[in-house]
Amino acid sequence: MDVVDGYNSLPVVTRVYVTLVVITSALCALDVISPFYLYFNSKLILYKHEYWRLLTNFLYFGNIGIDFIFHLFFLIRYSKSLEEGSFRNKSADFLWMLVFGGIMLTAMAPVAKVQFLGTSLNFMLVYVWARRHPSVPLSFLGIFTFGAAYLPWVLMAFSVLIGGSPILDILGMIAGHTYYYLEDVYPHTQQGRGRRLLKTPQLFKQLFQSNTAPIAGVGIHQHLD
Repeated sequence: MDVVDGYNSLPVVTRVYVTLVVITSALCALDVISPFYLYFNSKLILYKHEYWRLLTNFLYFGNIGIDFIFHLFFLIRYSKSLEEGSFRNKSADFLWMLVFGGIMLTAMAPVAKVQFLGTSLNFMLVYVWARRHPSVPLSFLGIFTFGAAYLPWVLMAFSVLIGGSPILDILGMIAGHTYYYLEDVYPHTQQGRGRRLLKTPQLFKQLFQSNTAPIAGVGIHQHLD
């Protein structure tokens, strides 16, 4: 499968998000726009009305290089797996999950003092996928194997070992666990009684009313090397 076929095979929400990320990074690499116009800044949003920052800070993963490719790979892999797996034919629900995560991360950003939240949203996807596929065996660089439930912790530990900060990963895990609990756990508790607190708004469903054709199933890869 070539790049074009692979791109065309992406489900709709994943394809749009990946496209926006690549375009944004390419424009920054070409100096058409500057990351200084993209980052999250609550004061500029509230007092200068630069509302686009609420979205653009999720679209920039840094300069194009190894780190960018790494994040893009995980975005494509786990976003696609979720949208074609547990969100199969429910792209509206998947988009609502991303919006919910984005709202949570935006609320935490001023406290955590972070400027770009794309990595955290990406990590949220990894966390939700891992909780919904806990027994899938994974291999990290061929060094050791582990259950998918531990994937977020393995990735965060690796990030720390190579000198990175765990803050963005932790934010993603908080958002991911909140979504997972409210959507997958709470409705099945005695208090929840089948109620979905994160029921997808009708507006989101209307966006996908014409997109009802089944999509191809996903094959979950078993290795990270």
